[in-house]
Amino acid sequence: MATLIDLGECRTACTVTGSGPALLLMHGAEGNHHMFDALVELLAPHFTVIAYDQRDCGETENPPRQVSLLDLAQDASALITALGHHKVHVYGTSFGGRLAQALAHQRPQAIDKLVLGSTWALPDALAELNGPAVREIQALRSRLPDSAEALAEYFLPAAHLQAHSELKGIFRNAQPHSERSERRQQAVGECPPLQPADLRVPTLVMAGELDRVVPPHLTLAMAAAIPGARALLLPGVGHAAAIQAPELVAAHLIEFCAPGAFPFSEARP
Repeated sequence: MATLIDLGECRTACTVTGSGPALLLMHGAEGNHHMFDALVELLAPHFTVIAYDQRDCGETENPPRQVSLLDLAQDASALITALGHHKVHVYGTSFGGRLAQALAHQRPQAIDKLVLGSTWALPDALAELNGPAVREIQALRSRLPDSAEALAEYFLPAAHLQAHSELKGIFRNAQPHSERSERRQQAVGECPPLQPADLRVPTLVMAGELDRVVPPHLTLAMAAAIPGARALLLPGVGHAAAIQAPELVAAHLIEFCAPGAFPFSEARP
């Protein structure tokens, strides 16, 4: 059950689970904190896991005004402070990975280890990098709920959906047209000119081999630009790695965020 944390004008829905070093999870454009439910269970023996709903997502309550991607990063920073943490590990996936990059640029001293999954560099627009897929996803979103299964196929491999038929409807309750969703899409589409080469925190980048939304070469190209970053290609994994392969994602998070493991270095790995 999420708790509402007062962050000025926002009441942010948040769960805090487990014990140990703090690990903040940042969901994607289409998601909310429940996308991490299976992952949280695996991580809780090792971390104090913080999962939350960004503005205009899930159970978070916020005023009906447009905010920027950088404003969302400030929300995350305020949440870290409100929960009493001076430094946290951060895992962001898809748009959450862009949000995690923005937080690392704004407040690097608050991040111990940074893990970016299925994401791309902040200055770049996904519509330019992977235009056909973005246009098709937008068209499918406009036809929800009838298009829910076709939309799910962009985020999870077909074989996984066949084996886990309950996931075919994960977008069935999404709201295709609302003031909230329109504000969200505007924030998601922003491209602040913050370069991956300027990141100065220990970083692990994970790309899904079968990702149709953010093809792996885009994620791995960003990893090559981040000083000292480690890069992993997850075999057989699509865009929603935390949903499809929580055990694999958890294992890499636990290894990378272990005390003393993979300290920051300007040298290439």
